[in-house]
Amino acid sequence: MHLSPRPVRLIVCATAVLLVTAVGCAPQDASPDGAQAAGPGKRSCAPGKLTTVAPGKITVGTDKPAYAPWFSDDDPANGKGYESAVAYAVAKELGYGKDAVQWRTVPFNSAFAPGAKSFDFDVNQVSISASRKQAVAFSSGYYDVRQAVVAVKGSKAAGARSIADLKDAKLGAQVGSTSLDVVNDTIRPHQAVAVFQKNDLAKAALKNGQVDAILVDLPTAFYITSAELKDAVVVGQFAHQGPAKEQFGLVLDKESTISGCVTAAVDALRRKGTLAALEKQWLADAVNVPVLK
Repeated sequence: MHLSPRPVRLIVCATAVLLVTAVGCAPQDASPDGAQAAGPGKRSCAPGKLTTVAPGKITVGTDKPAYAPWFSDDDPANGKGYESAVAYAVAKELGYGKDAVQWRTVPFNSAFAPGAKSFDFDVNQVSISASRKQAVAFSSGYYDVRQAVVAVKGSKAAGARSIADLKDAKLGAQVGSTSLDVVNDTIRPHQAVAVFQKNDLAKAALKNGQVDAILVDLPTAFYITSAELKDAVVVGQFAHQGPAKEQFGLVLDKESTISGCVTAAVDALRRKGTLAALEKQWLADAVNVPVLK
């Protein structure tokens, strides 16, 4: 009996479909140094070819005012200050020169709030946390953080040598910050904590005597005491608690297709020593600041 060739054609077509499917599922996402980049909706990390908010540009968000030593002269675009320098270094690692970087003002809390983002990544001293990861994506850490206490010279809080010495003080911190978490979870003061929308308001309250001390990250504490409030001192810093370090990370949209590429760029900068060099250049050294226990 003569057999129809039709079943053979069906087998060939099915095989072709399987081959196409297999090719279509092959990993396409590579980091700038050749490794596969992780992240939702994998895309190529080819230099300068990312799927960004503005084609051919990297849009970076940060708050205003942009504080030193993270930025300089309230101008994120000038490349001065640790976070400005890091942003441009990451952009360069991704294949974007300084002229291809554009900045957008994004309030601190809005950076990691749920919802679509108007930036490719945000750099604004945002600590990586499990709760924030529910709403946004993070790069790997670009700075290892310690929190510190700032008080006015001669005040009761300025003489604190332990966490217990701060329990009766009136303390303040920025809303949504890790500094506020340290006040509530580590110090647990007896008085209600003063919560401020911005660090500028916290500094004003300290200067005016409305609070006894404020909590900020250590480099910011150094800058406050050296350049802004001449009568203020860094009382002490807090040790890293638990196995995980607190780190600042670049914030991305939860569904960002470039989160893996950005992480690969940050990791490359750490390996090359670029982050360490920028930290040495722009951030104060944590010397002679006691650890509060």
